[in-house]
Amino acid sequence: MNQLVVVATISERDTLRYTPAGIPVVNAILLHQSQQVEAGVARQVEFEMPAIAAGEISGRMARAELGASYQFTGFLARKNRNSKSLVFHIIDFN
Repeated sequence: MNQLVVVATISERDTLRYTPAGIPVVNAILLHQSQQVEAGVARQVEFEMPAIAAGEISGRMARAELGASYQFTGFLARKNRNSKSLVFHIIDFN
């Protein structure tokens, strides 16, 4: 199963665009900060992650407040067929 749920803020967001097939898309950078316990030791975790919202969810993403914290649900996939980089594909957030 490839499912990711993360609480993050929207630190950057591009404007809504359309693919050649007419699908609305918004690219963004999400910022996550938390404290996690690993091997019994508290650890500060902070990272930025590229994300994309396509289809119906892209309109909500385009209107979402920058800097606000949301719970995002989605999956990870390669940026493109030949890339080793991953992108978080958002399917829902609240």
